[in-house]
Amino acid sequence: MAQFQNDKEAADSLARAYQQLRQEIGKVIVGQDEVVRLVLTAVFAQGHCLLVGVPGLAKTLLIQTIADSLDLSFNRIQFTPDLMPSDIVGSETLTQQREFQFVKGPIFANIILADEINRTPPKTQAALLESMQEYAVTVAGQRYPLARPFFVLATQNPIEQEGTYPLPEAQLDRFMFNIQLGYPSYEEELNIVKNTTSDRKPSVNKVLHSDDIQAYQALVRRVPVADNVVEYAVGLVHKTRPNTARTAPRAQQLLEWGAGPRASQYLVVAAKCNALLNGKYSPDIEDVRAVALPILRHRIVRNFKAEAEGATVEQIVKDLL
Repeated sequence: MAQFQNDKEAADSLARAYQQLRQEIGKVIVGQDEVVRLVLTAVFAQGHCLLVGVPGLAKTLLIQTIADSLDLSFNRIQFTPDLMPSDIVGSETLTQQREFQFVKGPIFANIILADEINRTPPKTQAALLESMQEYAVTVAGQRYPLARPFFVLATQNPIEQEGTYPLPEAQLDRFMFNIQLGYPSYEEELNIVKNTTSDRKPSVNKVLHSDDIQAYQALVRRVPVADNVVEYAVGLVHKTRPNTARTAPRAQQLLEWGAGPRASQYLVVAAKCNALLNGKYSPDIEDVRAVALPILRHRIVRNFKAEAEGATVEQIVKDLL
């Protein structure tokens, strides 16, 4: 792990490491620049991500490639209707000496890919709640801490809703970002097809180790923020809450429910990280705006009027911005 004289030197190092990561990930992932930016922002801001997109957009490959570029342990959990909580966190088994021994589940890794998280019942989805919030799991009254850093990167398929279980609001709120993946452009898809139909297998070099990531996470928390930036972030969240003193007229008309305090916290922390990744030493209002949509997207609920008018969550957030 590199030693830095001061936070300015550490910030410059983080910006360089970010560019290296983008370069390594770009060997495998074509396009999706905005998605990569947001996932790496979540990594350094100690957040979890929900990636939503139709099949075949390389959601799983993207997360696997990011894990390859970071020297961290990685586990993939395929969520299915018959998956049980013990299949995720682990369980106690009886040994030959007639003693109970805890066998760790796949949750005990630095990066967890929760693949198609909406395919499993709420009871199993809830098994992730404690780990995402507390960085620990509890089995038979015994608490087991998880390795740090720890990230849950979940994927969700938006078009096959039959036999799925929508994530409850409490669990959605624990994801820093809700990232929507779109189709690649014509040129990007040409490159994807050329790269994936040949025998060329690009190798991804490891850029950062566990200690480096934790040091950068601590650096993000130390970044100073001007009062006007914090006020803008909190004011933006208050605009989304109907029937309050600061509600925006658009939100009053179209929203049933607004974002909670966790949204304000994430806006400030993610803005700090966005500033550092772009070579700045302190965030401004533009950094808050750059992360607002994926943070607010899954925290506001439209009312019947919005659905009848066809007003999307994205349109409402952009109006508020």
